[in-house]
Parts: sequence; C-alpha cells; structure tokens
Amino acid sequence: MGWLFPKVLLVGVSFLGFLYPLVEFCFRGKMRDQKPNFVIILADDMGWGDLGANWAETKDTVNLDKMAAEGMRFVDFHAAASTCSPSRASLLTGRLGLRNGVTHNFAVTSVGGLPLNETTLGEVLQRAGYVTGMIGKWHLGHHGSYHPNFRGFDYYFGIPYSHDMGCTDSPGYNHPPCPACPRGNGSSRRLQRDCYADLALPLYENLAIVAQPVDLRGLAQKYAEKATQFIQQASSSGKPFLLYVGLAHMHVPLPGTLLPADPRGPTPYRAGLREMDSLVGQIKDKIDRTAKENTFLWFTGDNGPWAQKCELAGSVGPFTGSWQTHRGGSAAKQTTWEAGHRVPALAYWPGRVPANVTSTALLSVLDIFPTVVALARASLPLGRHFDGLDASKVLFGGPQPGHRVLFHPNSGAAGEDGALQTVRLQRHKAFYVTEDDMAEGMPLERGSAEYQTVLPEVRKVLADVLQDVANDNISSADYSQDPSATPCCNPCRVACRCQAVYQTGFP
Repeated sequence: MGWLFPKVLLVGVSFLGFLYPLVEFCFRGKMRDQKPNFVIILADDMGWGDLGANWAETKDTVNLDKMAAEGMRFVDFHAAASTCSPSRASLLTGRLGLRNGVTHNFAVTSVGGLPLNETTLGEVLQRAGYVTGMIGKWHLGHHGSYHPNFRGFDYYFGIPYSHDMGCTDSPGYNHPPCPACPRGNGSSRRLQRDCYADLALPLYENLAIVAQPVDLRGLAQKYAEKATQFIQQASSSGKPFLLYVGLAHMHVPLPGTLLPADPRGPTPYRAGLREMDSLVGQIKDKIDRTAKENTFLWFTGDNGPWAQKCELAGSVGPFTGSWQTHRGGSAAKQTTWEAGHRVPALAYWPGRVPANVTSTALLSVLDIFPTVVALARASLPLGRHFDGLDASKVLFGGPQPGHRVLFHPNSGAAGEDGALQTVRLQRHKAFYVTEDDMAEGMPLERGSAEYQTVLPEVRKVLADVLQDVANDNISSADYSQDPSATPCCNPCRVACRCQAVYQTGFP
C-alpha cells in the first residue's frame, strides 16, 4: 500500500477572500430532549461555481442562495473522492475507500457493492430509533443484499446508478447516446430530445422495480414528491428521521432540459441547474412547514463537474487547474485537482446553525457521518477507524478550524486502488502547485524554504495515515461483473423494459 512521490508539487490553497468573521452564536434555550431530524442532499457532479452564493456569475440557484443566506456556507469543503461510488461510500461510512473497499464506480452488471461488513449511517440511526429513507441515485450496489433496503434504509425510491447508465436496445450497456462534447452544428441546443431517454433504466420503490425505463422527464418532480411525502409521514410518526437524497442533477442534463422551448433561454446545463434548485427548494419548504426547528439540512456534492461533457458540465469557479489543463488534461471530476473534489456545501438549521455565515474551515463529506452520529446521540461503530471528524463546533459557530490534514484518493477509473494521490496540509497540497494560486498554475520552487519546510510534514502525515490504515479493519469490495446482476423487470427481454404502477407510502 505504498504511495510514491515521483515528482512532488506543493500548492497553497487560497480562501478566495471570503474571510467573513465567524459569528458568536448562543443556543436559544436548552437543547430539546427530542433527537434532531437529518436531511442530507447530495448533488451529482455539481461544480463549486454552480452555486451562486459561491460564484457571482451563476444566477440559477435562487433557493440554494437563500439557504446560504439563512444558514452557513462552506468555501473549503471537499468530496471524499472525485467520482460517484467512492464518494457516496465515504459519506455513508465516514471512511476513505482504502478502508471501506470502494475505490471506483460500480457498473450496471456489478455483482457487489459497498461491503456488507461496513456499517452505514442509515444502520447507525436505525438502531438509535430513527425512521430512515433514501431517495435518488444509490450507486453502491443493487444486486441482492447491497440494495438500500438492506443497508439501513426503511424506504427507498430511486435509481440504482447514474441515469446515463443502463441497457439500450442498441448497442448495449453504459452507452450514453449523446456526444460527449457537442459543438458547432451539433451544439447541445440541437441535440435530439430523446438523447438520454432511451436507456432502460429501472426505477425502484423499495425492492420492486416500478418502472423500466423510468420517465427521466418527470424524475425531478417525482423525487420532490416522494421526499416531501417521506418528511410528512416521518414527522407524523413521532420518531426522528434521516432522509438521504441523491440527486440525478447535474450528472448529465435530464430530457426536457436539453431543448428549452425558447432558444434565447438558458443553456441545457443552466436549465438543469434551475430544475435542481427548484427541487431542493421544495424539500426545504417542506421542512420549514413541517419540522423546521428540529431538522438539520446539509447540502453538498459528490465531486466536481464532468469536464469531458464540455458545455454540458458545470462551473469550476476559479479552480481551473491551469498547470494540468495547459498540459492537455482535465482538472475536474475523476482527478485530485481542486475542481475535482472542492464542492459546494451548505448547512441549514434555524435556531441552531447561525444565519448568513461563511466558514473557511477545512471540511469534508467524510465529516457528515461522525457529525450526524454525534448530534443524534448515537454511537460510532466499534472496531474501525474513521477519517471524518465531528464538525458540530463549526456548525454552531465555534472556533474549530476543521481538518489540519485531508487526503484525496485517486478514484477516476476502473481498477484504481484508492491510493492517496494528494495530501492537503493546512494551506498547502502535496502534488500540487503554489501558494495563493487558485488556478493551480505555478509550482513552488523546489529549493525554497517553504517547500523544504512543508515536504517533511507531508511525508510524515502520509506515513501516519498509511500506518493507521494498515492497523484498521479494512473491507474489500466485490467488483466482479455478471450480466445476470443487471436489474430487470422482465428477464426474458434483452432490453429489460416494462410498464408498472407507482406504489405509495413507506414502511
């Protein structure tokens, strides 16, 4: 499990000037005996610059910007990996892929998923008396016991993996029919309306496939309906609840956002961003009407934008990774350059989380697990080590700086082992480039005093974490594939297509 420094580059990470003072905040009265509810919303491939509160050029996130004004915005918040499955596994376990075994994405035909000996956040909160629900993209295994209903969620409604994965009549698996980079005469505004609609993608409600192919045009609204229904019914049950929402946005545009009715209207990506913002707004409005004072809403992303999709990808903001991109490579999703893992993040809990505060604390998706467990007054699983920290002090306006050290694993392609490719040490990154250089464009001088001072620290913290991993209980994910593992409503039909009726309610 070695880690090589074939050429070490260091970067100092700027905080963009958003250095608002951290306000003092006092709780209004004593903490209720009632346990808090939690709603975690995870956007897919959303760029740091896609949030208007982060990047003034973005004008399409009215509801999220309002949430930022009413809560806390994090400007130095990071995904635990730079692609889908590893990031989601870390959110639900608080552990890096080197520990939980999930180092790259699962496929349509994957037999396995998040290892069954890993304990999920849903399982921890179930044992603490919570009603748990998961809505949206799962992508942690769909075959057998890897299904969400067996991984700590009482209710599940959603798709098993990304909405551009699935069986097609022709030519086969995981074949997005849209061109990766539509340009000129093939611009995204002229794409066929059904560009991403011909995949026989299954939609689950609990263990049943209720539609295949799912109607992607109505998926966002269906998620909003199911989420608000869950919040209402869970609140009425008298039990605390956990709702985890894995959005389809902004992976690739959903049908209906590809061809705006008005050619002068927003681009397909901007139309999708507005649709996502509306969906989040509906969930937040339901919380405000139902359980506002006792519900903690956490919004963030699983990784940065998918640069290979060109104008169908999101905004990296100032994090251009110019040293990398000048050499012909991507610096966003599937990389450990800053835009690959720095993601938007908001915390909203009226009366608990102070309003209109910008935090510069170095935090991660890894922190969601231990923070929620602590706030729920539950216990962390025994016999394993965690890479996240309890960020409660930051959330409630305290002086905690967050992580001193954060690790970014490789996780962009099949076969990658989750090795810790990049080390963030306070304001520096090993493997990266310069001080106060958001574009990551110029390396520190290798002979400089700063370089010589930081490099030994980086090597030490890396050696320490690798030793810690070696002493931990490590899981191994099954990445074997078998076509029979493909979800299908009718195994007799190659394309797996059926019609079904939605169920209602949850257990």
